Amino acid sequence: MSLAIVHSRGLDGLSAPEVAVEVHLAGGLPSVTLVGLPDTEVKEARDRVRAALQNSGFSFPGKRITVNLAPADLPKESGRFDLPIALGILAASGQIPDSALADHEFAGELSLSGELRPIRGALAMVLAAGDRGRSFVLPEGSAREAALAGGVRVLTARNLLEVCAHLTGQGSLAECLASDAAPDDGSHYLDLADVRGQAQAKRALEIAAAGAHSILLAGPPGTGKSMLASRLPGLLPPMTLAAALESAAVLSLAGLFRTELFRRYPYRAPHHTASSAALVGGGSVPRPGEISLAHQGVLFLDEIPEFDRRVLEALREPLDSGRIHISRAARQAEFPAQFQLVAAMNPCPCGYHGDPGGRCRCTVEQVRRYRSRLSGPLLDRIDLQIEVPALPAEALQQAADGEASIVVRARVVQARERQLARQEKANARLTTREVDQFCQPEAAAAALLKHAIRRFDLSARAYHRLLKIARTIADITGVGTIEAQHVAEAVQYRRIAKE
Repeated sequence: MSLAIVHSRGLDGLSAPEVAVEVHLAGGLPSVTLVGLPDTEVKEARDRVRAALQNSGFSFPGKRITVNLAPADLPKESGRFDLPIALGILAASGQIPDSALADHEFAGELSLSGELRPIRGALAMVLAAGDRGRSFVLPEGSAREAALAGGVRVLTARNLLEVCAHLTGQGSLAECLASDAAPDDGSHYLDLADVRGQAQAKRALEIAAAGAHSILLAGPPGTGKSMLASRLPGLLPPMTLAAALESAAVLSLAGLFRTELFRRYPYRAPHHTASSAALVGGGSVPRPGEISLAHQGVLFLDEIPEFDRRVLEALREPLDSGRIHISRAARQAEFPAQFQLVAAMNPCPCGYHGDPGGRCRCTVEQVRRYRSRLSGPLLDRIDLQIEVPALPAEALQQAADGEASIVVRARVVQARERQLARQEKANARLTTREVDQFCQPEAAAAALLKHAIRRFDLSARAYHRLLKIARTIADITGVGTIEAQHVAEAVQYRRIAKE
């Protein structure tokens, strides 16, 4: 037979469309031609495959070989097509039967010796292959993460010879089964009890965890802003299986996923020198950036005014929609980006504005310019905005006596369960219409809210976010309606932007 078809998968954002690797052998001068929009990595497969076949004991056909990666309008990248190309050449030249190829999908990069190397995006590919009814053959280093998808028989192979032995009936590949993830009891996260003082900040962190709200911490250096931010993942409710798979699939696209971290919240903390492409994603072949790598987890931006303003403005779309669209001249991609933003900033360039010791030497104009690096529209999208003041010496010398994360987490879980039972989503993700439906305050609370809008000149967006915060506070206390005390507390977390 001079024509063979092998099934594989490409990557287009988080989706993994099916790719048919068609191999045709014809007479003529020996050559290998790859068509179907292959990039440089894919074109180099001709040399890797030739060496891998010869070093595995197979003969490389001395014919004109044409490899078509269909569909032709989908760009193909990375070395994941090495294995299907090699199998297509072997089947087209009659060295292995092609009858078993239809029941499998293949992906894997070949070394020159025929060993199989791990690939990026294995989990995303297996998730996309779930309804095809085929087994998926992957390198040993990628099979464990792919098996987490469930519903697809994942076979693991160490080299090309093992795959060929399986297809010819001379051996069988081992099936990789998903290992049971350890229960998420929160013990592997940093403990909130380590933070001394800062009762208001801890309360705000609990509210943020309960309602999936974003939060801005402002205060002088050394007051515990970074410590507080790193404790947020330990307060969040256990991840659902669907959320864990989404998070793992995005991390797999960047080659950052480890199976022992399955069902743990990602915590990303990029440096303030990060570019727009690093934060939101990009490249000629779009890849996820930090905001997508933090999907379902926490994105911590320390010294947020030091970030380039254009980089920060790119956060506005994903904060609203939970997704990021990346457009390039030749390709477009969409990645999920439903993260909790935790931002930290100093009150002024030197960090000591308002210090009673008089250490700050910043002028009024310098302070104004520093704070203006955060635009009004971006601040409007940050739900909780609180001060984290410096602690007195007495508080630092006392033993930590705050609540442990596991205690706070129990209240957060109960509050989130109330939200899911009422509206099937966290409060922070309510639409405007849903806010009107589920966040109606009592008469006294409505009057206080009206006064707050006038007093602090709140925008329509800030008004709705204030209602969401009050709704979360009511959920934590177990109250079914929004009362005046809930609105009064919520107002305390929306004041930094107007100072």
